[in-house]
Amino acid sequence: MSWLQLRVDTSRETTEAIEDALLAAGAVSVTMEDSADQPILEPAVGETPLWNQTRVTGLFNADTDTDQATVIATASFGNHLPPYRWEILEDKDWEREWMENFHPMRFGQRLWICPSWKQPPQADAVNLMLDPGLAFGTGTHPTTALCLEWLDGCDLQGKTVIDYGCGSGILGIAALLLGAKEVVAIDNDPQALIATMDNAKRNQIDSSKISVYLPEDAPSDYQADVMLANILAGPLAELAPLLNQLTLNQGLLVLSGLIHSQSAELLKIYGQWFAMDEPALQDEWVRLSGKKQDKYPG
Repeated sequence: MSWLQLRVDTSRETTEAIEDALLAAGAVSVTMEDSADQPILEPAVGETPLWNQTRVTGLFNADTDTDQATVIATASFGNHLPPYRWEILEDKDWEREWMENFHPMRFGQRLWICPSWKQPPQADAVNLMLDPGLAFGTGTHPTTALCLEWLDGCDLQGKTVIDYGCGSGILGIAALLLGAKEVVAIDNDPQALIATMDNAKRNQIDSSKISVYLPEDAPSDYQADVMLANILAGPLAELAPLLNQLTLNQGLLVLSGLIHSQSAELLKIYGQWFAMDEPALQDEWVRLSGKKQDKYPG
């Protein structure tokens, strides 16, 4: 089955009015996307930011009368529509399309992340077979890639690890495959905990080596040799005292999910407890790492 879509390029001020107009014209769904490559990072709680130049797309059934729908949308908007165009959208098996474009990726010297439906390119490498399901984390995003590269270059033999904000479980499972003794995976999304355990089983990880928790259920007295937190700058700042508390003295810290302009503040916050390394960058994204000190600076 094919669909029709009406794409309207508009300004932030008229976006909601265009959305209402497309729904009035019979759109079964409306999406919004940036049309000028303007990043939006970490909105405040309850805030729904929009780009200055926004593309609003309405999805319509294939038998829609486009002329009539345009008239209705224009009447609802109350003025001439901004620049727009109708397009045919061929129906696809989107899940299969995504699967076909997720390829094995190498991180560092030893570690490969491989889609669970494809053969690993190097059978004798450390191959993490991944099916992210509904959870974040495949290795394609720079924040995850930066963390995986760090893990590949680290001696994890016999180490305990906390993966805070585990998503698909990719970082914690990689740590186990690279020699870690035990992983505690924490996420506020129950789907992430399910995905993490599914991926651990897929990689033949002994269930005694990995445990998953919602934040409120996580053991408060547990401390790890390695703390991994690939989330966002705001939560990383808020969680700093907790992440410090959960890390052993001389333990290692890895933070990601932030851009370069956000690193100075986090370096200052975590520098209260950790000797921080120089930030590692990929594109605009940053990885911070450090080692916890026995004594906090005065």
